[in-house]
Amino acid sequence: MRMVPLSILDLSPVTSGSSGTQALRNSLDLAELADRLGYTRYWLAEHHNLASIASAAPEIMIGQIAANTRRLRVGSGGVMLPNHAPLMVAERFKVLEALFPGRIDLGIGRAPGTDPVTSMALRMRQQGSADDDFLERLQELLLLETKGYPEGHPFRSVQAMPSDVKLPPIWLLGSSDYSSQLAAAIGAGFAFAHHFATHDAAAAMRFYRERFRPSALRARPYAILGVAVVCAEPQEEAERLASTLDLNALRRSKGEYRPLASPQEAAAYPYAAADREKIVRNRARLFVGTKQAVLDRLMPLIETTGADEVMVTSGIYDHAARKRSYELLAEAFGLTAIA
Repeated sequence: MRMVPLSILDLSPVTSGSSGTQALRNSLDLAELADRLGYTRYWLAEHHNLASIASAAPEIMIGQIAANTRRLRVGSGGVMLPNHAPLMVAERFKVLEALFPGRIDLGIGRAPGTDPVTSMALRMRQQGSADDDFLERLQELLLLETKGYPEGHPFRSVQAMPSDVKLPPIWLLGSSDYSSQLAAAIGAGFAFAHHFATHDAAAAMRFYRERFRPSALRARPYAILGVAVVCAEPQEEAERLASTLDLNALRRSKGEYRPLASPQEAAAYPYAAADREKIVRNRARLFVGTKQAVLDRLMPLIETTGADEVMVTSGIYDHAARKRSYELLAEAFGLTAIA
């Protein structure tokens, strides 16, 4: 059985009856636990104007978490490039790399991470196109780093500061074949979001590996598989905790982005027959159960996709239960804890 490194993607979930402030503090606490348990990476998401997610500024949280941990790589999962000037992204991550050398990852996403109106509010002062300009922004970021602008170009003299620090490793995030093709073409790392993708993870990750072109960014392909997991003992407890994710996914499908419900609220929700059918379909994306049950379901997917690493997100209502879920996964994957 091929064991792979294990990492965490954290959205800083806001729970009903709590607050965004507490969600961020929970993230700091969880990261310290992950560091002790032997997890490889801890990535922070970027979302805006969502009552269920407090993670709106991953760069700030990366700095806080890196300062409070010892060996974790800390990064963005990801920075949503349509929302930012590439020069600002380069400078923020160079500052982080200067402060925490060798521990920072720059994960980049193509989507805005929000609704169209909020996306407009994020971009309207940038004087950019309202169309999809992700490729142009990515190219600008890379040209700034490589000093690749030709003579006579106005950006030829622009340097992302501090200039003596290289950008941390770049990863492209995706849930379709688009990002896998682009990551392969530019020679970047690739992270596939199985937890909300409709595209086949194995197809995307195989394509990435087969078409990868070595580059200044990375000599060899490296693919991370992102999955949603609820792990608890016994199985019945895992199912109870997962009811939170069931209701959350159902609400999202209806355009409702409310704080994460408790298992009690999920049990009391008036589900229609169509709701329960949606939940059953969504459960195909979730890995729920005891540590052995989760491992038994995950390993075939790891083998099929050829994943080099697994990155877990767990939207569990109770913070103590979420921490316990990651402890059980660490045991299942045989991670080496530190004192």
